[in-house]
Amino acid sequence: MFGAGHVNGGNRHARGLRGLALAGLLAASAACGGGDAGTDTADRTAERKTDRSDVGRSASPSGGGVPTEAALRAVAFADGERIGPYTATETDGAPLGEDYTADPARCRPLVSLAAGATAHDPAAEVHREVDVADEVAGIGVLVQLRSYAGDGAAAVMKDLAAAGDACAGGYTEVRTLARARVLKAEPVEAPAIGDEAEAFRFTVLDVKGELKLYEYLTVVRSGAVTLSFRADFLGTKDIGAVPREIIDAQWKKFSAARGGGG
Repeated sequence: MFGAGHVNGGNRHARGLRGLALAGLLAASAACGGGDAGTDTADRTAERKTDRSDVGRSASPSGGGVPTEAALRAVAFADGERIGPYTATETDGAPLGEDYTADPARCRPLVSLAAGATAHDPAAEVHREVDVADEVAGIGVLVQLRSYAGDGAAAVMKDLAAAGDACAGGYTEVRTLARARVLKAEPVEAPAIGDEAEAFRFTVLDVKGELKLYEYLTVVRSGAVTLSFRADFLGTKDIGAVPREIIDAQWKKFSAARGGGG
């Protein structure tokens, strides 16, 4: 979680300040307590041959037709692309990776869908950050597209929904050097796009136990691909949802590559 404070690229100075500010609000030392955040990781290999027209198709159990990283890049926001007042930035590496876990471990899909979060690891993934350039204390949205072999994408959505049910009363997000307490994970209205969608509102307690911060997650599945949107705001303001214009713009770009299907 806390996506906007953990990516690189674009206006690095503004994002660096944002990251430092988030760290000040949310970082806690390992002395705050232990927790078993281990999860089962499935090693998966598959032939991944596709082109742009394959994005969004249901993959066969044999692995044929699984969109590659190149195919996902073709339909993701381009570096520097404008969406209203927001600008997209290609990140350096994968934010919210395998070192972002949860205690209890069953809550991990709410923290990140990186490899190891469920029994179905992504075959390919791309990551973008969308925010207002030069605005340190604004809205940041982490946009992540992932493809899966077989019925992996649908299974991941089931795991995400199950985590939402099991962890509604809260959990701890565990990072390498920090822990953050999520007080509530509430379902909110998801957009009526794709084959299915899930959306959540998170109430997060700062490490001093004084402030409540709010974050939002929306995940849409289309065939073998999931489109994840994680939004936060530096401060106590509740932004109410992932900005719909960002979801709609990414969905339009994605669905246009599959012939306008949605």
